[in-house]
Amino acid sequence: MSVQYPRGRETAGEKPGSEPEEVKLQKASKQIVQNAILQAVQQVSQESRQRGNRARDSRGSLQLGVGELTKKHEKK
Repeated sequence: MSVQYPRGRETAGEKPGSEPEEVKLQKASKQIVQNAILQAVQQVSQESRQRGNRARDSRGSLQLGVGELTKKHEKK
């Protein structure tokens, strides 16, 4: 016959101050999820910056080309 204790309470055989295995697993799982979220946010941020840089580069060259065309054909 096994005795079940309510969760979050010390069980016989556990030292005071030691964490039950379940609590350790929950903390580890939470840390893994937090790290995964942080990594995903950093990746999205980096990809957004790269897209922004590419868009700026392409707009800059397009604007430069239009500007040159206008200056070339301006009448004085």
